[in-house]
Amino acid sequence: MKKITSLILAVVALSFNSCSGQFGKLLKTVGLDEISSEEVASGLKEALSQGTSKGADLLSAKDGYFKSIYKIALPEDAKSVCNKLAVIPGFNSIENDVVEKINRAAEDAAVKAKPIFINAIRQMTIQDAWNILKGQDNAATQFLQKTTYQSLYNEFKPVISGSMEKVGALQLWSSAVNKYNQIPLVKKANPDMSDYVTNKALEGLFRKIAEEELNIRHNLAARTTDLLKKVFSKQDK
Repeated sequence: MKKITSLILAVVALSFNSCSGQFGKLLKTVGLDEISSEEVASGLKEALSQGTSKGADLLSAKDGYFKSIYKIALPEDAKSVCNKLAVIPGFNSIENDVVEKINRAAEDAAVKAKPIFINAIRQMTIQDAWNILKGQDNAATQFLQKTTYQSLYNEFKPVISGSMEKVGALQLWSSAVNKYNQIPLVKKANPDMSDYVTNKALEGLFRKIAEEELNIRHNLAARTTDLLKKVFSKQDK
Protein backbone atom coordinates (compact mmCIF):
# COMPACT_ATOMS: atom_id res chain seq x y z
CA MET A 1 0.00 0.00 0.00
CA LYS A 2 2.82 2.39 0.91
CA LYS A 3 4.52 1.64 -2.40
CA ILE A 4 1.32 2.45 -4.32
CA THR A 5 0.85 5.69 -2.38
CA SER A 6 4.46 6.72 -3.06
CA LEU A 7 4.04 5.95 -6.74
CA ILE A 8 0.88 8.08 -6.94
CA LEU A 9 2.61 10.98 -5.17
CA ALA A 10 5.55 10.74 -7.56
CA VAL A 11 3.23 10.84 -10.58
CA VAL A 12 1.35 13.85 -9.13
CA ALA A 13 4.62 15.64 -8.43
CA LEU A 14 5.87 15.05 -11.96
CA SER A 15 2.56 16.24 -13.41
CA PHE A 16 2.63 19.36 -11.25
CA ASN A 17 6.19 20.17 -12.27
CA SER A 18 5.32 19.69 -15.92
CA CYS A 19 2.24 21.90 -15.67
CA SER A 20 4.19 24.44 -13.69
CA GLY A 21 6.76 24.59 -16.45
CA GLN A 22 4.07 25.09 -19.09
CA PHE A 23 2.42 27.76 -16.97
CA GLY A 24 5.76 29.55 -16.62
CA LYS A 25 6.20 29.47 -20.38
CA LEU A 26 2.70 30.91 -20.78
CA LEU A 27 3.47 33.76 -18.39
CA LYS A 28 6.67 34.50 -20.26
CA THR A 29 4.82 34.47 -23.58
CA VAL A 30 2.32 37.14 -22.46
CA GLY A 31 4.98 39.03 -20.58
CA LEU A 32 3.24 39.02 -17.19
CA ASP A 33 6.31 37.69 -15.43
CA GLU A 34 8.51 40.38 -17.00
CA ILE A 35 6.62 43.64 -16.59
CA SER A 36 3.96 44.99 -14.24
CA SER A 37 1.07 47.31 -15.00
CA GLU A 38 2.73 49.92 -12.82
CA GLU A 39 5.86 49.70 -14.98
CA VAL A 40 3.77 50.11 -18.11
CA ALA A 41 2.11 53.22 -16.69
CA SER A 42 5.43 54.66 -15.51
CA GLY A 43 7.10 53.92 -18.83
CA LEU A 44 4.32 55.51 -20.86
CA LYS A 45 4.32 58.59 -18.63
CA GLU A 46 8.08 58.87 -19.01
CA ALA A 47 7.83 58.54 -22.79
CA LEU A 48 5.03 61.09 -23.05
CA SER A 49 6.80 63.55 -20.78
CA GLN A 50 9.91 63.21 -22.91
CA GLY A 51 8.06 63.55 -26.21
CA THR A 52 5.82 66.45 -25.25
CA SER A 53 8.65 68.39 -23.64
CA LYS A 54 10.85 67.99 -26.68
CA GLY A 55 8.03 68.93 -29.03
CA ALA A 56 7.04 72.03 -27.09
CA ASP A 57 10.68 73.13 -26.71
CA LEU A 58 11.37 72.84 -30.42
CA LEU A 59 8.27 74.76 -31.47
CA SER A 60 8.70 77.49 -28.86
CA ALA A 61 12.25 78.25 -30.06
CA LYS A 62 12.79 81.00 -32.62
CA ASP A 63 11.74 79.73 -36.05
CA GLY A 64 10.18 76.66 -34.44
CA TYR A 65 7.08 77.35 -36.50
CA PHE A 66 8.23 79.97 -38.99
CA LYS A 67 11.08 78.00 -40.58
CA SER A 68 9.78 74.47 -40.16
CA ILE A 69 7.22 72.15 -41.69
CA TYR A 70 4.78 73.46 -39.05
CA LYS A 71 4.78 76.95 -40.51
CA ILE A 72 1.34 78.55 -40.31
CA ALA A 73 0.15 79.87 -43.66
CA LEU A 74 -2.64 82.35 -44.22
CA PRO A 75 -6.13 81.01 -44.94
CA GLU A 76 -7.32 81.33 -48.52
CA ASP A 77 -9.59 84.31 -47.87
CA ALA A 78 -6.67 86.09 -46.19
CA LYS A 79 -4.48 85.42 -49.21
CA SER A 80 -7.20 86.97 -51.35
CA VAL A 81 -7.04 90.07 -49.20
CA CYS A 82 -3.24 90.22 -49.54
CA ASN A 83 -3.31 89.74 -53.30
CA LYS A 84 -5.66 92.65 -53.78
CA LEU A 85 -3.71 94.86 -51.39
CA ALA A 86 -0.30 94.09 -52.91
CA VAL A 87 -0.76 96.82 -55.53
CA ILE A 88 -1.45 99.46 -52.87
CA PRO A 89 1.59 101.43 -51.65
CA GLY A 90 2.70 100.24 -48.20
CA PHE A 91 1.09 96.80 -48.58
CA ASN A 92 3.28 95.20 -51.24
CA SER A 93 4.81 92.70 -48.76
CA ILE A 94 1.73 92.33 -46.57
CA GLU A 95 1.44 88.52 -46.87
CA ASN A 96 5.06 87.82 -45.91
CA ASP A 97 4.87 90.28 -43.03
CA VAL A 98 1.67 88.81 -41.59
CA VAL A 99 2.85 85.19 -41.99
CA GLU A 100 6.06 85.86 -40.10
CA LYS A 101 4.25 87.68 -37.30
CA ILE A 102 1.59 85.01 -36.75
CA ASN A 103 4.28 82.32 -36.60
CA ARG A 104 6.22 84.35 -34.04
CA ALA A 105 3.02 84.52 -32.00
CA ALA A 106 2.62 80.73 -32.17
CA GLU A 107 6.22 80.29 -30.98
CA ASP A 108 5.49 82.53 -28.00
CA ALA A 109 2.42 80.48 -27.10
CA ALA A 110 4.08 77.06 -27.38
CA VAL A 111 5.84 77.48 -24.02
CA LYS A 112 2.42 77.14 -22.39
CA ALA A 113 2.02 73.56 -23.60
CA LYS A 114 4.36 71.65 -21.28
CA PRO A 115 2.58 72.11 -17.92
CA ILE A 116 -0.77 71.24 -19.50
CA PHE A 117 0.64 68.06 -21.03
CA ILE A 118 2.39 67.08 -17.80
CA ASN A 119 -0.83 67.49 -15.81
CA ALA A 120 -2.74 65.23 -18.22
CA ILE A 121 0.06 62.65 -18.20
CA ARG A 122 0.06 62.50 -14.39
CA GLN A 123 -3.67 61.72 -14.41
CA MET A 124 -3.29 58.84 -16.86
CA THR A 125 -4.64 55.55 -15.50
CA ILE A 126 -3.04 52.12 -15.83
CA GLN A 127 -5.79 51.16 -18.28
CA ASP A 128 -5.03 54.27 -20.36
CA ALA A 129 -1.39 53.22 -20.44
CA TRP A 130 -2.14 49.68 -21.64
CA ASN A 131 -4.53 51.02 -24.30
CA ILE A 132 -1.85 53.38 -25.56
CA LEU A 133 0.91 50.75 -25.52
CA LYS A 134 -1.13 48.30 -27.57
CA GLY A 135 -2.85 50.98 -29.66
CA GLN A 136 -2.03 52.63 -32.97
CA ASP A 137 1.21 54.50 -33.58
CA ASN A 138 -0.47 57.76 -32.59
CA ALA A 139 -2.54 56.42 -29.68
CA ALA A 140 -0.72 58.58 -27.13
CA THR A 141 -1.12 61.67 -29.30
CA GLN A 142 -4.84 60.97 -29.65
CA PHE A 143 -5.12 60.57 -25.87
CA LEU A 144 -3.39 63.90 -25.28
CA GLN A 145 -5.43 65.65 -27.96
CA LYS A 146 -8.64 64.40 -26.39
CA THR A 147 -7.66 65.36 -22.84
CA THR A 148 -5.76 68.63 -23.39
CA TYR A 149 -7.01 70.41 -26.52
CA GLN A 150 -9.48 72.73 -24.86
CA SER A 151 -7.07 73.62 -22.06
CA LEU A 152 -4.34 74.28 -24.59
CA TYR A 153 -6.67 76.43 -26.67
CA ASN A 154 -7.65 78.46 -23.61
CA GLU A 155 -3.97 79.04 -22.79
CA PHE A 156 -2.75 79.57 -26.34
CA LYS A 157 -5.33 82.03 -27.62
CA PRO A 158 -4.66 84.93 -25.21
CA VAL A 159 -0.91 84.42 -25.61
CA ILE A 160 -1.23 84.38 -29.39
CA SER A 161 -3.47 87.43 -29.35
CA GLY A 162 -1.02 89.24 -27.09
CA SER A 163 1.96 88.12 -29.14
CA MET A 164 0.30 89.10 -32.41
CA GLU A 165 -0.35 92.50 -30.90
CA LYS A 166 3.21 92.71 -29.55
CA VAL A 167 4.80 91.93 -32.91
CA GLY A 168 2.33 94.13 -34.76
CA ALA A 169 0.35 91.35 -36.46
CA LEU A 170 -3.06 92.36 -35.15
CA GLN A 171 -2.59 95.98 -36.10
CA LEU A 172 -1.08 95.04 -39.45
CA TRP A 173 -3.88 92.63 -40.31
CA SER A 174 -6.63 94.90 -39.00
CA SER A 175 -5.26 97.76 -41.07
CA ALA A 176 -5.00 95.54 -44.13
CA VAL A 177 -8.51 94.15 -43.81
CA ASN A 178 -10.07 97.53 -43.13
CA LYS A 179 -8.36 98.81 -46.28
CA TYR A 180 -9.51 95.75 -48.20
CA ASN A 181 -13.10 96.13 -47.01
CA GLN A 182 -13.18 99.58 -48.60
CA ILE A 183 -12.72 98.03 -52.05
CA PRO A 184 -16.10 98.05 -53.84
CA LEU A 185 -17.96 94.78 -54.35
CA VAL A 186 -15.57 92.57 -52.34
CA LYS A 187 -16.78 90.11 -49.72
CA LYS A 188 -16.02 91.68 -46.36
CA ALA A 189 -13.19 89.96 -44.46
CA ASN A 190 -12.90 89.38 -40.71
CA PRO A 191 -10.02 91.39 -39.19
CA ASP A 192 -9.64 88.94 -36.22
CA MET A 193 -7.20 86.10 -36.96
CA SER A 194 -6.54 84.93 -33.38
CA ASP A 195 -8.83 81.88 -33.50
CA TYR A 196 -7.41 80.68 -36.82
CA VAL A 197 -3.79 81.06 -35.68
CA THR A 198 -4.51 79.33 -32.36
CA ASN A 199 -6.01 76.28 -34.01
CA LYS A 200 -3.22 76.07 -36.59
CA ALA A 201 -0.60 76.37 -33.84
CA LEU A 202 -2.21 73.48 -31.95
CA GLU A 203 -2.45 71.45 -35.14
CA GLY A 204 1.30 71.84 -35.61
CA LEU A 205 1.98 71.02 -31.98
CA PHE A 206 0.10 67.73 -32.12
CA ARG A 207 1.77 66.82 -35.41
CA LYS A 208 5.11 67.28 -33.66
CA ILE A 209 4.00 65.19 -30.66
CA ALA A 210 2.87 62.44 -33.05
CA GLU A 211 6.33 62.44 -34.63
CA GLU A 212 7.98 62.10 -31.24
CA GLU A 213 5.63 59.24 -30.31
CA LEU A 214 6.37 57.42 -33.57
CA ASN A 215 10.08 57.83 -32.96
CA ILE A 216 9.94 56.27 -29.49
CA ARG A 217 7.74 53.43 -30.70
CA HIS A 218 9.94 52.41 -33.63
CA ASN A 219 13.42 53.83 -33.05
CA LEU A 220 15.29 51.77 -30.48
CA ALA A 221 17.84 54.56 -30.03
CA ALA A 222 15.05 56.89 -28.84
CA ARG A 223 14.38 54.62 -25.86
CA THR A 224 16.95 56.28 -23.66
CA THR A 225 16.21 54.53 -20.35
CA ASP A 226 15.93 50.90 -19.25
CA LEU A 227 12.26 51.41 -18.39
CA LEU A 228 11.44 52.73 -21.86
CA LYS A 229 13.28 49.81 -23.44
CA LYS A 230 11.43 47.32 -21.26
CA VAL A 231 7.97 48.79 -21.77
CA PHE A 232 8.14 49.39 -25.50
CA SER A 233 9.65 45.97 -26.15
CA LYS A 234 6.12 44.68 -25.39
CA GLN A 235 4.69 46.38 -28.48
CA ASP A 236 7.53 45.12 -30.67
CA LYS A 237 6.36 41.53 -30.36
